[in-house]
Amino acid sequence: MTPELHLHVLASGSGGNATVIAGPAGSVLVDCGISRRELMRRADAEGVDLGRVRAVLLTHEHVDHTKGLEVLSRHFDGVFVSTAGTVGARRGLADLPWTLVDHDETFAIANTGIVVRAFPTSHDVADPMGFRFSAVDADGEETDAIGYCTDTGYLTDEAMCALRGCRILGLEANHDVAMLRDGDYPGFLKARVGGDRGHLSNAQAAEALPDLVTDETETIVALHLSENNNRPSVCVRTLAAAVGAEPVGLTEARTPDGRLTVCCASQDVPLSVW
Repeated sequence: MTPELHLHVLASGSGGNATVIAGPAGSVLVDCGISRRELMRRADAEGVDLGRVRAVLLTHEHVDHTKGLEVLSRHFDGVFVSTAGTVGARRGLADLPWTLVDHDETFAIANTGIVVRAFPTSHDVADPMGFRFSAVDADGEETDAIGYCTDTGYLTDEAMCALRGCRILGLEANHDVAMLRDGDYPGFLKARVGGDRGHLSNAQAAEALPDLVTDETETIVALHLSENNNRPSVCVRTLAAAVGAEPVGLTEARTPDGRLTVCCASQDVPLSVW
């Protein structure tokens, strides 16, 4: 694939989520769970031009994905895109100028060169979704792709299909099963996180990788790591083993031929993949 799309994870975790997908003509912001001030600060530090953002896509209604939306909307004249279930599930969201889509819809974002394929995820919310972002040529053929899937207890069949063969794959790897089991969370919270409407574990993400990674895949980015029940080094080792990569530090691994990299997004430090 020709690199036409770029991934900029400005925040990923329970403290707030915000990611920019930069396309040939414009960009898309996925979720805004941090303040506008912090969003701008991180984007500036990473060299991301927020002036190119034409749309905000919302995965679901939890506050770590939405808390910056209201203030952002006062300074943004693009479109806000989500499902009707998500928009109706949290007070205040319905006041924003939403364009409603189905969780299995494919649609273009105007003035970006990006086509979005939505797919359903499984989380304890109304109607969550993940995305495959594509650049396409004049004949409508895909020339580049980024997959983005977070906050899901398991990977739906639609997710597996949509995420396969992306050049950049952003995939949740929230917790280490043993760390969650032996940690300090109360029983009900352990059950929630580890359940089918909770969050993907390192092991679940690793199990899916052989089916998702193809010769087109260059980078796997682990998303939404738990600060209490995971460690970047543990996560990277687990995912790396599934694709034959070897650690080259605590937070990165590569295959021996250098064609595939595994890394982790962070709550506090932005990450860009070109």
